[in-house]
Amino acid sequence: MTGAGQWIPYCGAAPLPAEWLARWNFDPVLLLALAALSFGWWRWRDAACSGRAAATALGIVLILFVSPFCALGSALFAARVVHHVVLATALAAALGSATGLHTCRLPGSLPVLTAIQVLCFWAWHAPPLYAAALSHDAIFWAMQVSITGTAALWWARVRQGSAAAAVTSLLATMMLMGVLGALITFAGRALYAPHWLSTQGWGLSPLGDQQLAGILMWAPASAIYLLAAMAILYRALRRDATERAAA
Repeated sequence: MTGAGQWIPYCGAAPLPAEWLARWNFDPVLLLALAALSFGWWRWRDAACSGRAAATALGIVLILFVSPFCALGSALFAARVVHHVVLATALAAALGSATGLHTCRLPGSLPVLTAIQVLCFWAWHAPPLYAAALSHDAIFWAMQVSITGTAALWWARVRQGSAAAAVTSLLATMMLMGVLGALITFAGRALYAPHWLSTQGWGLSPLGDQQLAGILMWAPASAIYLLAAMAILYRALRRDATERAAA
């Protein structure tokens, strides 16, 4: 793609507000793949696999890739950032529980997996790679799978680690997510070519859309990791208090 108005991402051309809610994605390949994966999970699941988590993961995938939210990401970088944050947090964690990944022997230490999933997330927000993903379906799906897959491995390893290691990893990820959000917010110019001509119909300039995306990544997204760290720390302190009381 050579012109800013020629970007046709996987979810289709950028919609206008009046047509957005009608823009469902009924890609037969995607729907067949989801059906096959759901059947495979049901057929070969074991006791470590969570049915509730599997249903949650399927619901998230339908929202992100089938509902009109999919097309919204073609118009607004802010929506795409929300999409990516959900991949790296809610979907990745749900898939880990649905597959029992946290019970498996995983390659790599927690610091290594922390670095890999953060680097993967950062890399796909480099403007050239982001533009490539929104111009070619295969690269788009490589983005989705790699963000989700590296994060799922990391969340599973977080669950396996000690409270101190898990909290440290979560806080490091929170900090690095915030740094990326800040860089995007204060870039000073619109960096993401696929959205140069797609935001005006939504009442945003390309730079305003990018700043909104950066703020969403900087604050709400970072808060997810902070809340997870606080929950782990609270459980650890409560368990220690219970053990001391029973001693």
